[in-house]
Amino acid sequence: MEVEGSSFGGRNRWSLHGMTALVTGGTRGIGHAIIEELVGFGASVHMCARNEFDLNECLQRWKFLGSPVSGSVCDLSSPAEREKLMERVSSIFHGKLNILVNNAGTEILKNAEAQTAEDVSKVMTTNFESYFHLSQLAHPLLKESGQGTIIYNSSIAAAVAGPQLSIYAASKGAVNQLTKDLACEWAKDKIRVISVAPGFIKTLLSEPV
Repeated sequence: MEVEGSSFGGRNRWSLHGMTALVTGGTRGIGHAIIEELVGFGASVHMCARNEFDLNECLQRWKFLGSPVSGSVCDLSSPAEREKLMERVSSIFHGKLNILVNNAGTEILKNAEAQTAEDVSKVMTTNFESYFHLSQLAHPLLKESGQGTIIYNSSIAAAVAGPQLSIYAASKGAVNQLTKDLACEWAKDKIRVISVAPGFIKTLLSEPV
């Protein structure tokens, strides 16, 4: 990434012109805002979501705005669908990827004693396993770009205790540790690994809280 002469609010902006990005869960909330920023900085973006109607609606808006955004329907709880997603990303971006944003996530608000094995599996699969697997799948594409970045959407819940968040918090704590390990392991491949830990953001996911 490099700074160009364009300015915003009197300051130089980072330029992502010519760079490519994959954003998971990009039809609403934080993911949608991330795509807006990436496109604003000049990147070409591929997004994915489970809901085909929401995805197509978003893609129509991006097309109307003339933005370089494409998309795939993908249930990130499925390893096979993750593999299919990355195959499409590789095809669209010609075997190279600069930015992977693992944003899609879920939570189940229950007291710890009420959490079931299914609850644990659902949250950990979406919030941790899919992040790790997509990173594995994206590794050769990010390495090939010569300038790769993985961004994990973690949470302040990984560091601050709260009621009914035990499994969700554990999944985000695992993401934070994964960030550190992969940052060390993949530095030789010129891949940065970053974790962002927001607090409560007014989205549909956090609305019940």
